[in-house]
Amino acid sequence: MATQKLYAGVKLREIRSRLNLTQKAFAEKLGVSLPYLNQMENNNRPVSTGVVLALAQEFGFDVAELSTGDAERLVTDMREAFADPVFSDIPPLADLRLAASNAPALAHALLELHRAYRLGHERLASMDQSIGAEDTPNQASPWEEVRDFFHYCDNYIDAVDRAAEHFAQTGKARGLNQAAMAESVLNDRGISLNRKDVDKVRSYDVERRELTLSTRPPRATQEFQLLMQVALLTQDALLEATLDFARFQTEEARAIAKLGLANYFAGATLLPYEQFLAAAHETRHDLERLADRFGASIEQIAHRLSTLQRPGSKGIPFFFVRVDQAGTITKRHSATRLQFARFGGACPLWNVHQAFETPGRFLRQLAQTPDGVRYFCLARNVTKSGGSFDAPVRRYAIGLGCEVKHAGALVYADDLDVSNDAAFEPIGISCRICERQLCHQRSVPPLERKLQVDPYSRGTLPYEISR
Repeated sequence: MATQKLYAGVKLREIRSRLNLTQKAFAEKLGVSLPYLNQMENNNRPVSTGVVLALAQEFGFDVAELSTGDAERLVTDMREAFADPVFSDIPPLADLRLAASNAPALAHALLELHRAYRLGHERLASMDQSIGAEDTPNQASPWEEVRDFFHYCDNYIDAVDRAAEHFAQTGKARGLNQAAMAESVLNDRGISLNRKDVDKVRSYDVERRELTLSTRPPRATQEFQLLMQVALLTQDALLEATLDFARFQTEEARAIAKLGLANYFAGATLLPYEQFLAAAHETRHDLERLADRFGASIEQIAHRLSTLQRPGSKGIPFFFVRVDQAGTITKRHSATRLQFARFGGACPLWNVHQAFETPGRFLRQLAQTPDGVRYFCLARNVTKSGGSFDAPVRRYAIGLGCEVKHAGALVYADDLDVSNDAAFEPIGISCRICERQLCHQRSVPPLERKLQVDPYSRGTLPYEISR
């Protein structure tokens, strides 16, 4: 099998900029000529093995970073955008990859333009009464803008993650767990903490300097909310600096993102990076053992596993997704090549949908996407009680997975025959861009394929998809 050439010009330029080196100085340290470096940075040449070794030896650089980043996400997102019927064809995959690697800013601009079109089209189609009531009707919703920010940051915010780890280590040095450390910080600031049987999970009275936490949610949720409030009170400068870097288009998006960053801090404090990474390896990623050890929920553990992307100390690249009962993706992140549909639900053949049928059980699946990549998938239902008899219960399913080459590091895959081709089930991303011809769960035809309709014959589908 031929080795795939590595084109990483954008990433090379990012590394050089991070090191504050000129092209000439960078070329000298890498042991290549200036023209050769220039060609690599412009993706006219692949990154050579010698350069990869030089990056590791000279700068201690995690070479795995060269093959990660926005490229795969952008390719998937562009394919989904081009699957919109407004386009007549989907450009060849090679062209999309070229655009994602050489002109990522242009690719992002295209996605923003398509999103603006889609939002405007949906408003017109539904005769939305709010047409014209907003100043920017075709602008991305604040929620989508924030979602994409975390999506393209690989769901790992280094400065916030390290600050949370430092907070946890400081508490440990003082003989305090994370919750006790948080209470100590509040006390030092003259803020009182009250735990009461109330509806609101968390509320902070600025004037009275009083934080109230509801006793109805599980203890893990209470501690998470406590740490989230501490983040808002003690890490404001860090959070604001991160928000400045993101350059959100609206104040609403900035406000939502700030809560997201505070959530990130809370999760990273409860599950400090290096300590959690070591525990994940030790338990072979047993979610229940990790939840018990850290006093966290199964969802918190699964989500945290998908964020272990610190340069030089990476965990297994996982994807993580949360789906509601309607099949809508409410949380999504992937450090793998598998990317989720930006709009609509997930592939119905994926085991995450079956988790609602088997509450309390972990479902395992060996799956293969149309590009030939194979994955180990784990799914489980998650129930969030309202804390009282008459309170609504929220139900979700979460999915966690990795490429099958990492399956040996997961306790859940021990008795699965990953060498058996027949054990892998076909799954896709979105029906409009899925090329499988005989999928019995297909909802709409693939846009890039011609259809043949025979009124006198009916197979799995009411049409045949040409090759």
